[in-house]
Amino acid sequence: MIGVAKADSVIEYGQLEYAVRSVLNRTAQRRFGVLDPLKVVITNWPAGRVEMVEVANNPEDPSAGGRQVEFSRELWIEREDFMEEPPPKFFRLAPGREVRLRSAYFITCREVVKDPEGRVVELRCTHDPATRGGDAPDGRRPKATLHWVSAAQALPAQVRLYDHLFSRPDPRVAGDLLVDLNPTSERIVRGAMLEPALAETPIGETIQFERLGYFTPDLDSRDGALVFNRTLTLKDTWAKVQARDS
Repeated sequence: MIGVAKADSVIEYGQLEYAVRSVLNRTAQRRFGVLDPLKVVITNWPAGRVEMVEVANNPEDPSAGGRQVEFSRELWIEREDFMEEPPPKFFRLAPGREVRLRSAYFITCREVVKDPEGRVVELRCTHDPATRGGDAPDGRRPKATLHWVSAAQALPAQVRLYDHLFSRPDPRVAGDLLVDLNPTSERIVRGAMLEPALAETPIGETIQFERLGYFTPDLDSRDGALVFNRTLTLKDTWAKVQARDS
């Protein structure tokens, strides 16, 4: 990609990340993980009923097969996947809107439950039983597909989100490097919810959390206290940050 030359040169870090993504997209298995959980209750789903749905391990590699994931009345979705008053280009969940849950059903938000401080704590939705697997017999196609985790089976975890150590691609070499340190190079998320299969991930293996990025278990991870590190985002957000700050 970068060629070979005798002259010294500086290669953008984004090129390395691009190369790594191209490999991991083909090889890394997918799993569901929710970093900032918001509860969804499917009101027309029988209490206590658990259904297994088939989810592909890697859509880019059919030989990777699939896995069975529990689907139930109460789920976790990402909080950022819901807006009570969405702007025009927000296509995810909102009051009265239908979305697809990956490999499961279409759901429609019917009611928003808030705590005394006005924070949304629960969404009450209905599902369309005819859309099992993510397709509708009448051909309708929601504009958004969300990942999810069954609340009853979810495993709590700590997730460490790593980003660039420096806030600029050319940190001061002659000056004080501390000035250019990225204050958000590590963010620790407590209370993430993961699908049970992630408890079996060996240390050193990279997994894609669908829609979130590539993660690997930390050496601190153990049964009952899972810890995952994000090693790479799905998209090059660094380029966007640089363009915004330039």
